[in-house]
Amino acid sequence: MTGQAEKAEKMPSKDYHKALAKLDIELVKWQHWIKEQGLRVVLIFEGRDAAGKGGTIKRLTEPLNPRGCNVVALPAPSDREKTQWYFQRYVQHLPAAGEIAIFDRSWYNRAGVERVMGFCTDKEYREFMRSCPEFERMLVRSGIILQKYWFSVSDEEQEHRFQKRATDKSKHWKLSPMDLESRDRWMEYSKAKDEMFFYTDIEEAPWYVVHADDKKRSRLNCISHILHSIPYKDVMPAPEPLPPRKQQPDYKRPDINDQHFIPEKY
Repeated sequence: MTGQAEKAEKMPSKDYHKALAKLDIELVKWQHWIKEQGLRVVLIFEGRDAAGKGGTIKRLTEPLNPRGCNVVALPAPSDREKTQWYFQRYVQHLPAAGEIAIFDRSWYNRAGVERVMGFCTDKEYREFMRSCPEFERMLVRSGIILQKYWFSVSDEEQEHRFQKRATDKSKHWKLSPMDLESRDRWMEYSKAKDEMFFYTDIEEAPWYVVHADDKKRSRLNCISHILHSIPYKDVMPAPEPLPPRKQQPDYKRPDINDQHFIPEKY
């Protein structure tokens, strides 16, 4: 993408919601196809803090049936989990037939925040870089569809979003101490990302970069790419009008004055 394209005007909300409404319908069709075909789909979302991963995941999952779509956002590992095989706590969240697992950050924590912040040893980091490609090849060989997305945001845009989080009460919870630390380690995270791509951008599971300075465009582009990367057919059942509801003349409702209603302030 050229510098001029990156600096284009932000997408108008009206155009965004119109495009999103069309994608929502396609996402429902997509999930029906995954369930019917018994596919197993893993989507990995990585990127810098405030790059827009969470917002994209929210818009992606909004029209989907949560029973077949699981968002995995794991906290820091417990003392017990730290003694396990590194990939162990992620494996238990992999999908069964007809399911979608969306990782809001994933095993790539080791290549990013753990590496930069010193939460893992150099030996553990090097072992991850050796093991990760083989682990992902194993997943793909088993029949799992694995898609990896990296949300790329400029230094200026990230700083703008951090400042907004710092002053907006509804967004302040998003600004963690780790976010503030990463703010001062921009170059270190860039180097870690470059090295991660060098080792893990494999043919079986390549990285797809999402330009994320414009949140609206990045969400639409990412969702559109997912739909085109996993071909599907419209197998949704045809809509049919509901039959008349059965009447129950013997039923008598209790007096509504005996019930507790919330105040109607709006």
